[in-house]
Amino acid sequence: MASKLKYKVTLWRRWFASTFNFRSKLIFGGSKSNFSINPGLAWKYVSKRVLPLLFVLSLVTAMFGHQIIPVSAQSIPIFPNPSVLPPPNPQPLPNYPPPQPRPQPQPQPQPQPVPPTPPTAPVRRLPQQEIRGVWITNNDLGVLRDRNRLENALSKLKQLNFNTIYPVVWNSGYVMYPSEVAQRHQIQPFVFRGTEGQDILAEVIARSHRQGLLAIPWFEFGFMAPETSELALNHPQWLTQKRDGSRTSISAAGEVAWLNPFHPEVQQFITNLILEMVTKYDVDGIQFDDHMSLPYQFGYDRYTTNLYTQETGNPPPANPKDQAWTKWRADKITAFMVQLNQAVKARKPNAIFSVSPNYYDFAYKLQLQDWLNWVRLGIVDELVMQVYRDDLTAFSSKITRPEVLESKQIIPTGIGIMAGLRTKRVPISQIQSQVRAAQQSGLGVAFFYFESLWNVGPEVAEERQSGLQAVFSRPALRARAQSVL
Repeated sequence: MASKLKYKVTLWRRWFASTFNFRSKLIFGGSKSNFSINPGLAWKYVSKRVLPLLFVLSLVTAMFGHQIIPVSAQSIPIFPNPSVLPPPNPQPLPNYPPPQPRPQPQPQPQPQPVPPTPPTAPVRRLPQQEIRGVWITNNDLGVLRDRNRLENALSKLKQLNFNTIYPVVWNSGYVMYPSEVAQRHQIQPFVFRGTEGQDILAEVIARSHRQGLLAIPWFEFGFMAPETSELALNHPQWLTQKRDGSRTSISAAGEVAWLNPFHPEVQQFITNLILEMVTKYDVDGIQFDDHMSLPYQFGYDRYTTNLYTQETGNPPPANPKDQAWTKWRADKITAFMVQLNQAVKARKPNAIFSVSPNYYDFAYKLQLQDWLNWVRLGIVDELVMQVYRDDLTAFSSKITRPEVLESKQIIPTGIGIMAGLRTKRVPISQIQSQVRAAQQSGLGVAFFYFESLWNVGPEVAEERQSGLQAVFSRPALRARAQSVL
């Protein structure tokens, strides 16, 4: 076998040597130094030897060339038919981050005009008239009942350039005029009348108007009533209580009980009294003070606790100052005041709805009286905030609070000033300094109360009247409400 292979290799070598012998004289003539080509012999040689060899190589290439793949392409699979693609590679693909889009230039926002902020509710604005008022209390009953003394008092107020009086009409659970509502509820077995049998309220209003003064009756006691009054005794279900079950608190008027401002019968009773008064009399409005409220300790009566539980799903908290419990009760009082305002306006559209609370922080937290919300809701036509302070710095800090500044932009706003008490005499110099501070802040004033203006004080009446004349040197007329839209 080895000898046969060796023999075939020898034959191939001889054939190759004889075919490509470049020294053969059949093609190449001369020596290396004298090299030349014989064209005739070369062509004869190519046709006999080379062409057959090229033919054989072409035939082999045609038969097997599709299986010959360049080395550089052997790593790339070729699939001539897409339908027979191999299954996908089970190896997970590398988790390359997705290409990030080229940032596009953002258009610069163009400034837009800012629309005006709408008010919380439609607000009925009154002219910015300077309030110069005085409360006429039950301590002034002798003046209210006597026609001559009343005429002299109103004439002097007009001389001193006052423009508003606030005569008391609701005090200690009783009204100061003949009332069918009070009689119907059996809360008043008597009627307050003047020394000549006259209707006190009707007389005060008529004489005030003749002097050019506004008469805005003052609903002083609000939801407050003495525990011994017919109102409290005949309607115990109308009273509210503290968490310990007690029903009274100590006030400037002594020990008092509180009507439940959340009870529908109480709300109807108060509404009926107010509507009766604004319907029967030519009043310029009605004023409610800091007692149209409820001390924060109250509200633990059965009716209120059931209502709170029904609306919130929880019993009232033990802490009477709890924020949610405070807000719920304050909101209920606000809702009633809104309804009361609507009822008054329906009966007398031009009636001034006046309020005279304590400063806001005290009123809301301790008396559940959210009067700033009342102003924003548009149900208050006039504000007189009580600031009974002897120190001028303390006084000034209260009258420049944000809620006062906000209110005076909307409605006539004044400050309640203490003119004196029977047990406390206030010098006219203190009264003057507080009036000037209020005037410099664009605020009016109202004095508590009439008799202490010049009859109860450390100075004689003439000196106190001269002091008042100095701070009210010019008239400040107030138009009656019916001329205001």
